[in-house]
Amino acid sequence: MKARAVMALLIVYFLLPFWWLLVAATKDNDGLFGSAPLWFADVHVVDNLRLLFTHEDGIYLRWLANSAMYAVVCGAGATAVAALAGYAFAKLRFPGRNALFALLLGLIMVPATALVLPTYLLMAQAGLIDSVWAVILPSLLNPFGVYLLRVYVHDSVPDEMLEAARIDGAGELRVFRSVALPAMRPALVTVLLFTMVASWNNFFLPLVMLSDQDLYPLTVGLRSWYQSATIGNGGPALFNIIVTGALVAILPLIAAFLLLQRYWRGGLTIGALK
Repeated sequence: MKARAVMALLIVYFLLPFWWLLVAATKDNDGLFGSAPLWFADVHVVDNLRLLFTHEDGIYLRWLANSAMYAVVCGAGATAVAALAGYAFAKLRFPGRNALFALLLGLIMVPATALVLPTYLLMAQAGLIDSVWAVILPSLLNPFGVYLLRVYVHDSVPDEMLEAARIDGAGELRVFRSVALPAMRPALVTVLLFTMVASWNNFFLPLVMLSDQDLYPLTVGLRSWYQSATIGNGGPALFNIIVTGALVAILPLIAAFLLLQRYWRGGLTIGALK
């Protein structure tokens, strides 16, 4: 009973912010500030959505498309890099492998925000500031994803399968593509989701790298609206569309988890060896 009570409290703790956001997104500004914060007042969902998608000539849709582009490109690119590196660390022998892997483990301990300033200086020297590449290129390196795939490949891809493919005349790239990669699918989906969520929620890096509103992701765009509302440029009328925009921003993440969760299953290589 105690365990169930603790679990119930944790569920309430994690769902309460989402419930507040869901309720707040149905209110206009008067209801947002003048009614109970955790319960519905007059419902203005349609009006809020119309204001959200038409404010400043519909720039929210541009930010939504930017966030989707950053998440897909960064997620797919970082997963591809992590898959190649993780496989190499797990199954190939090359000089300096242990030293490079130790360096990789050290990078996991470094906060991402601590690397933003040196990354900005590198991007500035390359002339990529205020471009999509200033956000995409730094996001392609995912040390934790490399570590996760290295551990997964080491434990879940038998050496005998790889040796059998090599004996049949397959090259290393063919072995990786045809034998190792299908067995890595659960870990690849995990890394892909983690990277896409991190890219979708990325705030500090695009805030530093971008000054063009047309390149903003949702995180930076909604922050610019919030600043306008708090200093008076946008007026209080912005708060209801900011809250509605925040609710719309999390819906693609929920959909991604629901669509990809079926790929989280292990044991794909069980019975593969005779």
